[in-house]
Amino acid sequence: MCLGIPMQITSIDGYNARCEARGVTREVSLFLLQDEPLAVGDYVIVHVGYAIQKLTEQEAHSTWELLDELLAAGAAS
Repeated sequence: MCLGIPMQITSIDGYNARCEARGVTREVSLFLLQDEPLAVGDYVIVHVGYAIQKLTEQEAHSTWELLDELLAAGAAS
């Protein structure tokens, strides 16, 4: 199963960014979103080290809520 995780950009250096989600930080390539204006504080979906879509803060929080529900359902079964 492929899964994209919403992360917040904390720094940008060219096509590379440092992103954070729930205390976990990762180096992320912004190459696939090079035509998208991105800034520190923006949210992106990260899949295998690449940012693949820009999100609003609300979309990022909603996605995390869904992921939490899936994890809780999996833990309960």
